[in-house]
Amino acid sequence: MLETATRAPMLRLQNLSKRFGSLLVTDQVTLDVMEGETHAVIGPNGAGKTSLINQISGLIAPDDGTIVFAGTDITAMPAEQRALRGLARSFQITSILAGFPVIENVALAVQARQGSSLRFFGRAADEPALNAPAMAALEQVGIAARAQAKAGELSHGEKRALELAIALAMKPKLLLLDEPTAGIGKEETERQVELLRRLKGQFTMILVEHDMAAVFALADRISVLIGGRVLMTGALEAVRADPQVVAAYLGEQVE
Repeated sequence: MLETATRAPMLRLQNLSKRFGSLLVTDQVTLDVMEGETHAVIGPNGAGKTSLINQISGLIAPDDGTIVFAGTDITAMPAEQRALRGLARSFQITSILAGFPVIENVALAVQARQGSSLRFFGRAADEPALNAPAMAALEQVGIAARAQAKAGELSHGEKRALELAIALAMKPKLLLLDEPTAGIGKEETERQVELLRRLKGQFTMILVEHDMAAVFALADRISVLIGGRVLMTGALEAVRADPQVVAAYLGEQVE
């Protein structure tokens, strides 16, 4: 088990709140994600999980509270600057460039990380300085053989792996994984979980996931979000055994 007490927080959320009109989607969330851990955020639909991830990544701004990443307050920092600092995100719905080759998708992420001009957009993978790290990322996620295929031709599971390769190409300190097994079959889910298992410890990861088998296979700690508020944070067995969590969310999933 990860010894979180000996590690510094990679991410610290303090009293984070967000409203959309009268709807409170994030309610005073205070949470530490420790360096090197895989921290799962679970909860029912409408619990505010994606809204929380959107605030961490910079897609939306909180109304109150602070976000500290790797020792720096990033609460007001634009999303692109957060990415360049090492905060990379995958989306619940894949966000790849379907008409571009697989390697091109990853090479463009390398290009963005290096701060290169995008004047060669569409030909990024022709640049050796971009191509080599792009191929390394594809090898890391197991789809290097598909490098020259159009991204839109990949299976859904391969698209999820490509999206992860794009995130890895940003050389992240923290990976935000929003439903990485969403919409894929049993075999592809098993491959995705095994891939993420290999990445454990190499990266700090926040995992938003409905598949509880994947959560229990990967997470070091779990935070349970209900109605925008953290019901509890703890190790796997403590969360599985908590009567409030079982009543509010897990139910038969813990049996």
